[in-house]
Amino acid sequence: MALLSGVLFIVLGILTVTRTIRDPLILVGVMVLGLAFAGLVAIVARVVRGK
Repeated sequence: MALLSGVLFIVLGILTVTRTIRDPLILVGVMVLGLAFAGLVAIVARVVRGK
């Protein structure tokens, strides 16, 4: 989860610096969805490793 979250923040930082994303609402939405996806991947990975 830490790796996916780190990549998410790096990509969002690049998009913010290059002015690709200008609307803060879209930026927050993408961040929340990205963190939710990273959490889901972490849960699935833990379930798969646990078996």
